[in-house]
Amino acid sequence: MPATIVQTNTTPFAKIDIDPVTLDIIENALRNARIEMDATLVRTAMSPGIREQGDAFPLIADHTGKMIVGQFGSFIGGFLDGFDGTLEDGDMIFLSDPYSCDGAISHSNDWLILLPIFKDGRLIAYTAMFGHMSDIGGKVVGSMPINARSIFEEGVRIPPVKIWKKGEYNDDLMKLVMHQTRKPDWCQADLNALIASCRVAARRVVEMAERFGDDVYVSATQELLARNHRAMKALIGMAIAEEPVSFEDYICDDGMGYGPYKIKCTMWREGEKVVLDFSGTDPQSVASINFFLNENMFKMFFGIYMIMVFDPQILFNDGFYDLIDVRIPEGSLLKPKFPAALSGRTHALGRIFDILGGLLGQKTPEFLNAAGFSSSPHLFYSGNDKKGEWFQLFQIGFGGIPGRPLGDGPDGHSLWPGFTNVPNEFLERYFPLMIERYETEPDSGGAGLHRGGNGIRMTYRFLSPGTISIHDDRWFVPPWGVNGGEPGQRARKILEKADGSEIIVGNKVEDVEVAEGDQLHFITWGGGGWGDPLDRDPALVGKEITQGLVSAEGAKAYGVVANDNGVVDGAATEALRSSMKASRGALSLFNYGPGIDALRASCEAETGLAAPIQPVWQTAEAAE
Repeated sequence: MPATIVQTNTTPFAKIDIDPVTLDIIENALRNARIEMDATLVRTAMSPGIREQGDAFPLIADHTGKMIVGQFGSFIGGFLDGFDGTLEDGDMIFLSDPYSCDGAISHSNDWLILLPIFKDGRLIAYTAMFGHMSDIGGKVVGSMPINARSIFEEGVRIPPVKIWKKGEYNDDLMKLVMHQTRKPDWCQADLNALIASCRVAARRVVEMAERFGDDVYVSATQELLARNHRAMKALIGMAIAEEPVSFEDYICDDGMGYGPYKIKCTMWREGEKVVLDFSGTDPQSVASINFFLNENMFKMFFGIYMIMVFDPQILFNDGFYDLIDVRIPEGSLLKPKFPAALSGRTHALGRIFDILGGLLGQKTPEFLNAAGFSSSPHLFYSGNDKKGEWFQLFQIGFGGIPGRPLGDGPDGHSLWPGFTNVPNEFLERYFPLMIERYETEPDSGGAGLHRGGNGIRMTYRFLSPGTISIHDDRWFVPPWGVNGGEPGQRARKILEKADGSEIIVGNKVEDVEVAEGDQLHFITWGGGGWGDPLDRDPALVGKEITQGLVSAEGAKAYGVVANDNGVVDGAATEALRSSMKASRGALSLFNYGPGIDALRASCEAETGLAAPIQPVWQTAEAAE
């Protein structure tokens, strides 16, 4: 049964024609309020994931729950439809269970605060913020067990409850929740930061309504939604064909030895609407790599991708949602059935962006992106330091961003544009470790007219015994190139023991013991290349040799002959390029590398790891 909104003033908002100047002022004020939410968050939170990396996502919505500004798209409509309770002035909702909000948050580490904004007895807006908590209990430090077989192993699950009710704080609830986590100090501070951010946005909304009038403010939000609808309608008509196109990509493994797992999407246009159908996606995993994909969240992913490729000036909001029909099969990797484990959903989340790039560029290859968004690498390190005090680190790493129509992919950047790295000085100050190397991995980006971004080599020296866990992907299936570009290199992890011996570590492992003096070489994947590598300026390749982005040997992928100082041999380069053009044949739109079967055959030789085993349903399909 839907939520009941308790208002002392039920007068409908009047529709007002908004002049362009007023609309522009309100739009930018809302943008600024969203930025102020982020600023409040990072100044109040304590965990490295939120305070330093910005792993939190704000939104400000209209009075019906449609997002006006934000990042992830609005889940509020779906929440209101399923919340069997009241919402009134002074209430604030707290939740973390993905199954209670139809996947609006996609694993239990994300704690969400929802604040309905009332003014003079009327509901005028909503604001919300969710952020990743570094620990919520469960079977492993960090609460993201790779081998979890149900969500009950992943820490505390919080259904929608009122953390504030009619202005009164629910202190007993917070004592109960904080009792479940290994880091109650971080979690309490981070939760307070989410609350403070929402209150800041609520104040700004009320101030705008007081300045311009309630009816003007609400009418402006409706015009912002309508403007977005008009813009997206035009983009869809221009970029999406009526003839279906399909694309598929693979998560390398599930951390339990099985894989790869296919995600497939087919796209076509019906009139002014676009349909995105995930039929053909593999069934849900018994492990934690499932991604409970909320349809509205995917609509926002689609909209952001369209806007960033075709018209970056358009404001992100929920105005275009009725133009998109998302179909996700029940029981698939993207809509698992309760109580499937969800904590490792990051790999599928990242792969969604690669799939969007492969879909949206097939009609217009000049707008294709290569692969490389791909995942969000995690490192966990925990134990007791030499003083006997408990420590635990959760850090998000960065890979290579794909080559793009407009240029090279950034080296070692986040899937999420707003994320930043944890400064090495912060890590060395608060944790028993040293960062020995933090640099780009040469040649890891796929060769192309526009080079794929290089991955990162980050070398940690551990100063106290402890355990580490690693969550990463793109170690088996490489990020593909487009328009003649080459695939990026695959991720790898190497544990160098204090005696100098080396161990190849898997990319999804739990509770690996490390000793004082051990070093972990955490190497991420490179983005795929864009365009013909033989068209890249040889002088630019030579410059990148001097910058450490490309090696002299790696320059040969561009048909460039140069020495270690980046000095290009023009005659030898021309001869090599002529030879390469004569022998390679036609360039392909997508370059996936050697293919799954060939990857299996070469995996151990190239990565030091055994190839994943095909899940049962894959072998059954092959038999048929």
